[in-house]
Amino acid sequence: MSDNAKLSKEKRFRVVFDRKNCIGAAACAAVAPEFWEMKEDGKADLIGHKVDEQGNQVLILAEHQMTPTMKKALELNKEAAEVCPVQVIHIYDDETGEKLI
Repeated sequence: MSDNAKLSKEKRFRVVFDRKNCIGAAACAAVAPEFWEMKEDGKADLIGHKVDEQGNQVLILAEHQMTPTMKKALELNKEAAEVCPVQVIHIYDDETGEKLI
């Protein structure tokens, strides 16, 4: 199997952050500082994000990017979503669109 075929078959997850409704509780940054940082306006930012057509911050987590130090990328972002008091962090299976959190 070619590298391209492997990449197209790998599992990918989409972290979607509705920043406009963030209240700045900083719980995400506390549990997953590798992915979340607080900004001067008092709201969080998803590190390395792109912005989608709805204005949400989006980060794709792909299996091949999950090196040993990043192995917990999905778990860390799930925890960030779970501790968010206003539930503005969502995680989806990028292929099926199924919402995990």
